[in-house]
Amino acid sequence: MKTTKVSFFVLSLVLLLVTGLSGWAGAADAESNTSKTYVIGTDITFAPFEFEDVNGDFVGIDMDLLDAIAKDQNFKYEIKALGFNAAVQALESNQVDGVIAGMSITDERKQKFDFSDSYFDSGVVMGVSANNDSVKSYEDLRGKKVAVKTGTEGYTFAESIASKYGFTIVPFDDSSQMYDDVKTGNSVACFEDYPVLAYGVKQNNGLKTVTEPEIGGSYGFAVSKGKNQELLQMFNDGLTNIKANGEYKRITETYVGENASTTANMGRWELVQKSLPSLIKGLGNTLLYTIVSLFFAFILGLIFGFMKVGHNKFLRGVATVFVDVFRGIPLIVLAFFIYFGIPQALGFTMPLFLAAILTLSLNAGAYVTEIIRGGIQSIDRGQMEAARSLGLPYRKAMMKIVIPQAIRIMIPSFINQMVITLKDTSILSVIGLVELTQSGKIVIARTFASFDIWLTVAIMYLIVIIALTKIADYLEVRVRRG
Repeated sequence: MKTTKVSFFVLSLVLLLVTGLSGWAGAADAESNTSKTYVIGTDITFAPFEFEDVNGDFVGIDMDLLDAIAKDQNFKYEIKALGFNAAVQALESNQVDGVIAGMSITDERKQKFDFSDSYFDSGVVMGVSANNDSVKSYEDLRGKKVAVKTGTEGYTFAESIASKYGFTIVPFDDSSQMYDDVKTGNSVACFEDYPVLAYGVKQNNGLKTVTEPEIGGSYGFAVSKGKNQELLQMFNDGLTNIKANGEYKRITETYVGENASTTANMGRWELVQKSLPSLIKGLGNTLLYTIVSLFFAFILGLIFGFMKVGHNKFLRGVATVFVDVFRGIPLIVLAFFIYFGIPQALGFTMPLFLAAILTLSLNAGAYVTEIIRGGIQSIDRGQMEAARSLGLPYRKAMMKIVIPQAIRIMIPSFINQMVITLKDTSILSVIGLVELTQSGKIVIARTFASFDIWLTVAIMYLIVIIALTKIADYLEVRVRRG
């Protein structure tokens, strides 16, 4: 009976903590709820339409157009950098008010979204490695692999001709990953929107175009079907005005005109130096999410760990279900379900911070539960029986005799879980979390320097993990001696 009361008390405490966390995460949005600020989802790895410059500012055709239209129509907005696929899912689940991300207007998408007037007419071209002279037409693709970016017009076009020309499609989430696959020779070509690939070629991305642009679709600003019509109208009115006053032409020519600027070639060390501020900021977010999620994971682990070793069959069953569910669901699926699935089903907006912490905490909490259960059950049962025979209550025997010994056994596993959770934060970039890995992707989208940036990111992870491991090892020695 006492075990049941304690367990329900702790469960109530956790609910309060999660509620408090939700309030903390939502506090940042409180001001935007009082004065209308539209949240706009985008993909910041799609130069020249949206990317992050060396100063960490969002720039590109889409970003500059949105800024000019917002000023013309006098509305406020907040950019949420998610990646294209995540941005579209966020719009479906009403996590954002609109999406501007080089999004082609198609009949299929019109079933779910309302689009603005077209703000850019695109088309698809084929790109190959700059030193590849053997692939010059679609016929040369027969029996080979072709890289495409999911959700884009290039992907749709590649699908439409794949069977005719006999090539295999290899999908990627980012343009830079697609380009790298071509440069390394894994794929012989890629299909990309012509302004995007032309911009990359001009920035020395290692590719060249070998076909004329196919007739393609048009880009539009999207909102959910039947929602935010006032925002859609303001976008259309602002677009008309900036086309009339010449601002539209100035913006587009800045990035894709004949005199569009190119990124200055930098040495490797200079590139790393200029990229470090954004990478360090991403590392800070990685550590923040790791620490906060492990705090709640430890609480969950304590609750369900004690439930699993308790005498109450019902509570043991609940704890077993918790472990099986959250240890069995892949982290990426859990992230999508919590951030996109639940809000869409229940009709509310979930802050990214809360979604990320819940995902990591539930996943790590399941593993911590098993660590605690294993640690407690590894202690010889004879010690508990001896303590009880001497008149010690069950709870006191656990706290004074079993738990201190179990902690010494559990410490190495806790250290290992800490390292795993820190690395798992990188998976949450799929829902727009800008941690160290996502920061690296953003820099690469601007510089196309995959080797240098990924090497830097790997070294940063290595330094932090080794440092944390050494600190944990030192604490482990102190605890064992104590």
